[in-house]
Amino acid sequence: MLFKTEVTDIAIKKVKSQIANMMTLCNLFLGGFSIIFTIQGQLRYSTLLIFVAALLDRFDGMVARKLKIESELGKQLDSMGDIISFGVAPALLLYQGIINIFSIPGIFFTVFYIGCGAFRLARFNITESNGYFHGLPITAAGCILTLCYLGNEIISTSFYLFLIIILSFFMISPLKIKKV
Repeated sequence: MLFKTEVTDIAIKKVKSQIANMMTLCNLFLGGFSIIFTIQGQLRYSTLLIFVAALLDRFDGMVARKLKIESELGKQLDSMGDIISFGVAPALLLYQGIINIFSIPGIFFTVFYIGCGAFRLARFNITESNGYFHGLPITAAGCILTLCYLGNEIISTSFYLFLIIILSFFMISPLKIKKV
């Protein structure tokens, strides 16, 4: 009977250790689905999926800290999910829905935003946490892009090109933002 209890305890610990990673993978999957919906022209679904991914991104770290299951794998996986859900998905949504009218500059700044997001995440992964983010977090930048997309009926298209440029530079800036 003791052996069965030990095996059960080990199995529970194994499952518990992967809960946050499963949430992170769901974040990544939602970002991937958002990209596919954007390609298919289903921009409303794409927008919704980015916001749901943001909720999962908010809670995966909290769950990992609360369960004391933080890991280097989880940190790297979180960055992979973030580049998809808050880098590629919002940039592609904005490009497909609005800034494609700018042709080459629209393409350039869409890819520039993704590159700045990747740089910001890489810098985050090699920097020790001191209670501050260095540069605007990609999750915030992606949510701002996505939220502003909702105003595409009333906001000038030029604004979006300016917004994507500003958010790109904020992500790689030395700006310090207190972690909440």
